[in-house]
Amino acid sequence: MEKDKKASEKRILEKTLEQLYIEKRAPAKGFFVLLIIYLACTFGVSFVAKSQSSVNINGIDISIYTFAGVISSIANIVAILLTVYYGKKGFFTALTVLLLQLPMIFMGIFLRKTYTSIPGVFGNLAAIIAIIVIFINNIRIDKYQTKLREQAVTDMLTGLPNRFACSELVMDFIKRGTPFAAVSVNLNGFKGINDTMGFDVGNAVLIEVASRWKSIADNGSSGTLDFICRLSGDEFAIVIRHYLTEDDILKTINLYASALKDKIEVHDYSISMSASFGYAEFPSDTKDVDELFTYANIAMLKAKENAGLQQVMRFSNAMMDNLYTAELESKIRAAIENDTIFYNLQPQFNMEHKLRGFEALARMKDNDGSFISPGEFIPVAESIGIIDKIDSSVFRKSARFIGNLIKETGADIMLSINVSVKHMMRADFLDELITIMDESGIKPENLEIEITESIMIESMDKAFECIEAIKKMGIQIAIDDFGTGYSSLSYLNSFPANLLKIDKSFIDKMNSSDSSKQYVAALISLGHIMGIDVISEGVEQQDQLDTLKAIGCDYVQGFIWGRPLSPEDARKVVLDSFISPVP
Repeated sequence: MEKDKKASEKRILEKTLEQLYIEKRAPAKGFFVLLIIYLACTFGVSFVAKSQSSVNINGIDISIYTFAGVISSIANIVAILLTVYYGKKGFFTALTVLLLQLPMIFMGIFLRKTYTSIPGVFGNLAAIIAIIVIFINNIRIDKYQTKLREQAVTDMLTGLPNRFACSELVMDFIKRGTPFAAVSVNLNGFKGINDTMGFDVGNAVLIEVASRWKSIADNGSSGTLDFICRLSGDEFAIVIRHYLTEDDILKTINLYASALKDKIEVHDYSISMSASFGYAEFPSDTKDVDELFTYANIAMLKAKENAGLQQVMRFSNAMMDNLYTAELESKIRAAIENDTIFYNLQPQFNMEHKLRGFEALARMKDNDGSFISPGEFIPVAESIGIIDKIDSSVFRKSARFIGNLIKETGADIMLSINVSVKHMMRADFLDELITIMDESGIKPENLEIEITESIMIESMDKAFECIEAIKKMGIQIAIDDFGTGYSSLSYLNSFPANLLKIDKSFIDKMNSSDSSKQYVAALISLGHIMGIDVISEGVEQQDQLDTLKAIGCDYVQGFIWGRPLSPEDARKVVLDSFISPVP
C-alpha cells in the first residue's frame, strides 16, 4: 500500500515536471466547437449546391447554390484553424473530412452532372495541400520549441532541472498545499578547485556530484520523495516530500551528504568534497516560495559558518535576527564611510516653557530612504565598537549648526551631546573636543556632555581624570538615564555633574504608582541637595508635567513640548524664543 502511494506521488511529480516542457494548447472545448462548425459547413455545402431556389437581394435574384463557395471557404478556414491550434489531432480530423468530401463531390459531378461543384474539387485540394504544409512546418517548429523549452528548464552542464524548473515545481506544490522541505546546498571549498585545478576539473566535479545525487533521488533509496536541481555554480537545491517527522528530513539530507564521502576521481585528480545543508519547511516556516528558499539559504550559510563539513541546520528565527544584525552592521559602516549619519535636535525647556537648549540625537536612513530606529542601530554600533564614530559625526555636525545659530540669534542655548564609554575613553577625546569647538565656534558654556555611570564602572580613575579636564574647559556635564544603574548613588557625591537626567521609564509610571512618584521626587531632591539641576526625559502628558512641577523638577524634555526636530525646524524654535537676532 505504501509502495503504491509512493509510486502515485512520483507520477504526480513527473506529470508536474512534464508541464514545464510542453506548451499550452488551445482549450479542448474549442476543438469540438470548430469540428461542429466544420461538419455543419460540409453538410451545408452539399445542401446548398443541390438547391434550385434563389433569394432576392436588392431586387436581384441570386441562386442559393452560389453560396456554396462561401460556405466551402469557411469550412477550409476551419480546417486550417484545427491544424494550427490542435496539432496532430486537428490535422488528421480535418484531413479525414476533406478526403471524404472528394468522392462525394466527384459523384455529384459525374452522376448528377452538377458541374458547378468542380471549383469545390480544387478548393478541397488546395485546403488539403495547405494543412499538410502547415502540419509539416509545425512539426519542425514543435521540435525546435521543445528543445528551447528543455533548455529553459534544464541545467546544461549537469542535466539536472534548473532554478526555473525548481521554482515552478515548488509553486505547484504550494498551490496544492503539499507539505515539503526546501534544502539549500552549497559545496564546500569549490572555488578553490576552480582556482587551483581549472574550470574543466570544476565542471567535472559538478557533473559527478549531480550524478550521485540524481541517482539517490531517482532510486528512492532515501525513503522520501526527492527532487534535486542545480541553481547556479556550486549551489544546489533539494525538495523533499513524503516525510513524517523531522528525523526523516535529516535522514534524507544525511544520505545526500554521505554520497560525497567517496573521493571524486577526475582528470588525474582525487578530490574530497563535502557540502553544507540548510533547510526550511512549507508551510510551518513560511507559505511564501521566495521566503522559503531565503530561509533555507540562511540556514545553509549558518551551517557553513559553524562547521562547513557536511553540516545540516534548520532555519530558525534567531538566524534571521543574526542576518538582520549583520545587514544592519554593513549599513552602519557604509553610513559612517559615506558620512550620511545625521542628527535631530530635541528641545529642552524649563518649567515655564523657556527654551534651555537641544539634545543632539543620531539618525540614520535605510537604502530605500526609510528611517532606521536608533533603538536598532545604536546597540549594534556599540556591540561592534564603532559607536564612537557615530558620536563624533553627530557632535561635529550639530556643534557647527548650533554655533552658527548662536552667532545668528544671540540665543543663550545649550547643545547636549551623548558620549559613549568607548568614545570618552579614547586618548584623543579631549583633543577632539577642542578641535570641534574651534571649528564650530561654539563656546564651552553652551556645550554639555552627557555620560552614563557605566563610564565610572569601566575605569573610574581615567573617567574622573577626563571629566575633570572637561569641567576645567567650562563644558557642562550631565548624567544620562540617572537611577537606572546600581552604582549611581555611590558615585553621585564625588561626580562633578551639573545635570541629572531622569530616565523616561520612571516618568511613564510616575502617575500610576505612588512608589514611582516618590522615587522620582527622591531623585529630584537628591540632585538638589548635591547642587545639581534635574531634567526629566520622555514627558508626554499634561498630568506628568503637572506632577513634575509640583515636586520641583527643573527642566523637561519630551513630546509634550517638543519632538526631535530637523535643524531647520530647530532654528524656527530658536527664532520664536529669541526674537532679537544679532545685527
